[in-house]
Amino acid sequence: MLSSSSAGSGSGRPVPSSLWRDGDFRRLWVGQTASQLGEHACLVVLPLFAVLTLDAGAGQLGALRAVGQAPILLLSLFVGAWVDRWRTRTVMVLTDVGRALALGAAAVAGLLGLLGLPALLAVAFAVGALSVFFDVSYQASLVRLVKRDQLVRANSALEGSRSAAQIGGPALGGALVSLLSAPIAAASSALFFALSFLSIRRIGRHESVPERSERPPRVWRRIQEGLRFVAGDTSLRAVCLASAVFQFFFAAVMTVYLLFLPRDLHLSGAAVGLVLAATGPGALLGSLLAARLPSRFGHGAVLVSAAALGDGVFLLVPALHGSSTVTVPALLAISFLFGAFGQLVNVTLMAVRQTLTPDGMQGRAAATINFVGMGLTPLGSLLGGFLAEGWGTRTSLLVTAAGMLLSPALMALSPLARLGRTLPAPPEAPAPPEAPAPSV
Repeated sequence: MLSSSSAGSGSGRPVPSSLWRDGDFRRLWVGQTASQLGEHACLVVLPLFAVLTLDAGAGQLGALRAVGQAPILLLSLFVGAWVDRWRTRTVMVLTDVGRALALGAAAVAGLLGLLGLPALLAVAFAVGALSVFFDVSYQASLVRLVKRDQLVRANSALEGSRSAAQIGGPALGGALVSLLSAPIAAASSALFFALSFLSIRRIGRHESVPERSERPPRVWRRIQEGLRFVAGDTSLRAVCLASAVFQFFFAAVMTVYLLFLPRDLHLSGAAVGLVLAATGPGALLGSLLAARLPSRFGHGAVLVSAAALGDGVFLLVPALHGSSTVTVPALLAISFLFGAFGQLVNVTLMAVRQTLTPDGMQGRAAATINFVGMGLTPLGSLLGGFLAEGWGTRTSLLVTAAGMLLSPALMALSPLARLGRTLPAPPEAPAPPEAPAPSV
């Protein structure tokens, strides 16, 4: 395993001390940015493709979105086990090619009138599955590409790009469909994945991957190793639990919130979209703050305080009444602060997780935390709807928003709160099991 001082030196070329002077990091950043733009544009392009071109109904549209999201739950743990054994650059370029081909084929078939809903469902699942591979791979690749003391700044840059893509990707996808057509918009989205492929394939630094035993353990064994590693480390276990609690209650909050804005506050669809979009600029600010605040005030202090402030601002929402002149500005401010503090927590947590995890376990640790965190979101959404029906939206918002504060409370009671300005070195990766001796 490479030390922090020699990360990425497998090719004999040292990692530049300045992050942006590192050509390989710039290529990863450009590729990841293009990939995120294509991925988030697809979240709008494919549903509009179904509605405008295939006349899909509400149930069919819901099925399309569910199929595109299903790979997160179905594949994350397997992808984490698989990625740890391969060069992440190879995985990323192959997934870019696969997504570009899938969308390109859908565009051609749509223009020729040959694309039906079953084929579009297959395309949505393929793009979603390949995106899981790419997202796990780029997180694991960062540790192999930059020094560990550069992780916070590197994550800040990558997460800033992801935040920008979350803002611009859906807007770009909708604009392409409106100005051109759904098939042409799908082809345009494929171009982003092609750009990502061209950039990432130019990364020249040799990647050091863990040595493989003659008889590698089965995928289930590797998944179990990832689960045991996260569960056995007190800090990573706290990251996992805090993420799961937050995602569960946040899903409940958003279910109630999307009912509260139009029904109780009587906001128009445009106003609702504006309020939700305000989290994006806040997230960009949070990414910039994450590059400086943890090293100045300590990672633990930043994590707990930012999580408490970001989650706590939602407690102000139930106090708003009617569509007065102060309601929308107040909601915009709440969304902005939630995005800023939330992204500050996300970037800092990612740096903590990457630093505390040995190189050979990066993919499995990321996949385990993503799986546990996102796995509870459907139940959270159901809880939000159940509470809104029984208690009303205002009371339900107050209860579910208060539930989100359990996440910073868990972090405050864990070793995460005691993390200082610098992060400890990672443990050694678990040694692969030796192959059994041949019988005679």
